[in-house]
Amino acid sequence: MGTMSDELVHPGRDEIRIEAVLHALADPVRLHLVREMDRIGTGVACGAIELPVTKSTRTHHLRTLREAGVIRMRKEGTSRIGTVRRDDLDARYPGLLTAILSAES
Repeated sequence: MGTMSDELVHPGRDEIRIEAVLHALADPVRLHLVREMDRIGTGVACGAIELPVTKSTRTHHLRTLREAGVIRMRKEGTSRIGTVRRDDLDARYPGLLTAILSAES
């Protein structure tokens, strides 16, 4: 487990890169996570979304999404709450997130 300071580092809006976003969303597990977070709309505890992966793999997927600028994580008690950075992504790449999330799997 990393330190608290590096666990919750997020790129600024102007640091979000298309290559990182596309890489993060290319994985079916990460795409499912983001679709569910977006569908729920409000922050969701990271363990609340069913995934066929171990806790450490889930952590890896969440870190990849966070570091790419796709989601924002915040600490709430002992939980990590994730939200999709739709405003930032729509500002950087208009329509991209909507197109990816609405595409058939």
